[in-house]
Amino acid sequence: MLRDLSKDLSLASWKFFFSGRGMSFRTGRYFLEAALLGAVTGLVTAGFEWMIVRMDEVSALVSPPWARFFLPALGACAGALLISRFARVEHARGTDSAVRAFHQDADIPRTVIPVKSVASVLTVGLGGSAGYEGPVTLLGAACGRVVTRLLHLDRRAARILLAAGVGAGIAALFRAPLAGAIFGAEIFYSSSDLEYEALLPSFAASTLSYTVFACFWGWDPLFTMPGEHFEKGLHLLPYFGLALVITFGARFYIAFFRWMESVFRRFQAPVWLKATMGGLAVGLIALVCPFVHGAGYGLVDSCFASASGLVVSHHGWWRMAPLCCVAFFFLKVVATSFTVGSGGSGGVFAPALVCGCALGLATGLWYQDVLPSWTGIVPAEFALVGMAGFLASAIRVPITSIVMVAEISGNHELLMPAMWVCGVAFWLNNGWSLYRSQVHDRESSPIHA
Repeated sequence: MLRDLSKDLSLASWKFFFSGRGMSFRTGRYFLEAALLGAVTGLVTAGFEWMIVRMDEVSALVSPPWARFFLPALGACAGALLISRFARVEHARGTDSAVRAFHQDADIPRTVIPVKSVASVLTVGLGGSAGYEGPVTLLGAACGRVVTRLLHLDRRAARILLAAGVGAGIAALFRAPLAGAIFGAEIFYSSSDLEYEALLPSFAASTLSYTVFACFWGWDPLFTMPGEHFEKGLHLLPYFGLALVITFGARFYIAFFRWMESVFRRFQAPVWLKATMGGLAVGLIALVCPFVHGAGYGLVDSCFASASGLVVSHHGWWRMAPLCCVAFFFLKVVATSFTVGSGGSGGVFAPALVCGCALGLATGLWYQDVLPSWTGIVPAEFALVGMAGFLASAIRVPITSIVMVAEISGNHELLMPAMWVCGVAFWLNNGWSLYRSQVHDRESSPIHA
């Protein structure tokens, strides 16, 4: 009897695992392919991070202010020359190029991986105001195309792996595997639509990519913030005010960036010359505010390091702190627009994080100054939530934004105000996006038409 029972259980277990419409060799194949893609993207991103660290060490040796003025132009010029010589120009725009390749079912040349890596490290590492996430999403998309060609996959699988590669790059670079996985399905549309076919493969790719990257660079989050808690429901009112500030800030960022792009597009000159002009403008701004160099994470580190210790004094220069944060926001937007809008190799995602932090910190400091002390306003909380809201509004990735700020800060206690601010800011911005290649929804995409 026991032998018959074990035989029945064995048969039943096989039926259990292979019955139904959800499990198939196709879904299993995509999972394994996405896992392979994640491992490849993690290795590429780890190498990219090594280049970033080495370039930071080299640029730190340059101290004279006059050299700091010329370095952004030198890096932007060298990066533009590399891309124009060894990779097609239309593939040089980072995340925007990856989104365009997805919707147009276009190819991404393999030369993008080394060329884009070196060009971006030169541009941003030598002082350009941009982030590394734009290059790394394009690297992930290119890795997806490499795996597709290697395994001789069809076009549908190629699109899915491209999206998964985009998410895997973000997962590794930002140490945010869940946010990266969601980003790979959310980034292609300016509405709340998702590329749901890529969601599960993106989970596999982001998990492997983050794991491989962390084996080289550690498991710590990108920033460290003490565990602040959301404990007062009335704080949703000042957070609503923050959402309004974030919306206007995101609109300004998008409008100014697109205007700067159009100015340089109309300007008849070689690509390297336009990138050099943008770099010189950044160098000039950096003479006034050195923190605009690179992604600008120095502001975020300073804000989270002091956390609840940020207090506005009613006398002295601290009363100017909110105005200083707002001034930094405008200078960062202008510097990033000159760097990327002129053709420099870099991303606008990381600067959007920093801009959201600046506006959130300014709003929190102002609230702390004008509201009674019993309200318990903590400016660092507003800075973190402002980062999420700005991403949701300017990049059009609300779910990614909510999860990402929790993962990159190691603080999961502010999810509720982040949901509130992201929802309001996403709705109020009404479809405006930094990425021109995003379409409104799946029906608007050529591959789904």
